[in-house]
Amino acid sequence: MRATDAPCGPAIAPQRAPQFADSLRADHYMYVYDEYDQRIIEERVAQFRGQTARYLAGELGEEEFRPLRLQNGLYVQRHAPMLRVCVPYGLLSAPQLRMLAKLARDYDKNYAHISTRQNVQYNWPKLEDVPDMLAELASVQMHAIQTSGNCIRNVTTDQFAGVAADEVIDPRPWCEIIRQWATFHPEFAHLPRKFKIAVNGSAADRAAIEVHDIGLEPVRNAAGELGFRVLVGGGLGRTPIVGSFINEFLPWQHLLTYLEAILRVYNRYGRRDNKYKARIKILVKALTPEVFAERVAAEWAHLKDGPATLTDAELQRVAQHFVDPAYQALQDQSAALAALDAEHPGFARWRSRNVVAHKKPGYAAVTLSLKPTGIAPGDVTDKQFDAIADLAERYSFGEARTSHEQNIILADVEQAQLFALWNELRELGLATPNIGLLTDIICCPGGDFCSLANAKSIPIAEAIQRRFDDLDYVFDLGEIDLNISGCMNACGHHHIGNIGILGVDKKGEEFYQVSLGGEAGRNASLGQILGPSFAQDDMADVIAKVIEVYVEKRNEDERFIDTFRRIGIETFKERVYAKNH
Repeated sequence: MRATDAPCGPAIAPQRAPQFADSLRADHYMYVYDEYDQRIIEERVAQFRGQTARYLAGELGEEEFRPLRLQNGLYVQRHAPMLRVCVPYGLLSAPQLRMLAKLARDYDKNYAHISTRQNVQYNWPKLEDVPDMLAELASVQMHAIQTSGNCIRNVTTDQFAGVAADEVIDPRPWCEIIRQWATFHPEFAHLPRKFKIAVNGSAADRAAIEVHDIGLEPVRNAAGELGFRVLVGGGLGRTPIVGSFINEFLPWQHLLTYLEAILRVYNRYGRRDNKYKARIKILVKALTPEVFAERVAAEWAHLKDGPATLTDAELQRVAQHFVDPAYQALQDQSAALAALDAEHPGFARWRSRNVVAHKKPGYAAVTLSLKPTGIAPGDVTDKQFDAIADLAERYSFGEARTSHEQNIILADVEQAQLFALWNELRELGLATPNIGLLTDIICCPGGDFCSLANAKSIPIAEAIQRRFDDLDYVFDLGEIDLNISGCMNACGHHHIGNIGILGVDKKGEEFYQVSLGGEAGRNASLGQILGPSFAQDDMADVIAKVIEVYVEKRNEDERFIDTFRRIGIETFKERVYAKNH
């Protein structure tokens, strides 16, 4: 399944791309472009270079240029353009990591930002440099296509795809099949609003599929045949909604035709008169999930068994790119690691939070924390990108992943090398042992960068991290998701944080609304608003009061979300607003 409609423009002879592709072909664990794929993105670069030159020369007006730049991931932010680079389902090779480092050095301020869609953002490029940035990205099989605009955005999945101990299927081939189907699909280039798809592959849901426009969950029927549960109508933003499953078993062969039926129904009936009511979640809610499912079924009747029906051959064409690396036959190192834990408490703490089980004995998956105190959550420097590329090659078969929690993962580390890796990560500032804890904050760039934001996000994250800088205490609190958004667009996923913070404007001043009880995983839930909003200087105290209630009321080993669900919001509200009553 290839892109169905390549952009017009002169073809460019591939230059560095063949060498990059050749470097992966011997042991590739990610999709590798062929000449067709490469030509598409190089033609797009040439096309946008001409469009940018015409705009800078005054031959294209602002309104004419706007959709052209959005098609190439380029936004106009508060202080400078922002370029959003696509990282399909979060997968990066070492050469691609080095290219991200180079772009940060050559065109930005020596850093980039990992977004909650697993993409990479540059906040300070010059408009005239963007075509050169895209050309350099194309040389390592990267682009910024469909990272913005009213189209199908980057397909996301579990950051531990292919290695998770609880995996049902490897979701990466399915993400790639959807990516190829969606890229330049002429019928879905101008949807009513942006559209997001997530694919889960494991018993746990680490892809937050229930708050996506479409969520896909693998299932097997009584005969052992593979299919997907299909969810529609989830989403955050101004009207947060947990989606509804409309198909409990879709045979995998019909995946694309059924997705196409969903998109056609949305394209036909989705509202275009009001951008705040244009998302598919509004349509599903207005029709009811049952009626929406009926309309999808009626549309699917015209598409089922058509040309987009998947075959074993097509599945294998894509799946062959995601074979296991050359794992060694290893034994689990439980005893040796326990001894190191006893000798090095810092290592023990890091291993308990940042290291997870792997499907292969003797291996582990490691999360590199991008959440040290004093650094904007999700930011990575050029030197760190280069260092991560080196670490990926030495410890993890040359591959890394981004997560929607804004961290980076080395997925295939030998357990015997964990101690050495930990020491290197400490030197790089990437070993903060806080994954899943209160200070592992999801945070959008907010008012420091985004022209849409009502309030700053980054200073709030830092204030909370500094308030809770005692790692022993944070460890004792256990798992707590704290998410911050600078506006109702919810790029920081505040609705599904156990603790959510939303920046709001009150007569020109920045205030913050707090919600409690959100959760992103299986049986997702949306947070409940605590009450009136707070000034910026009060936020660390407010969160401290919320945590005090949790510590006082929790049962032994009870998570924050479980305590909240047991006691409800009123006890938290009474403590936080006590001074006002």
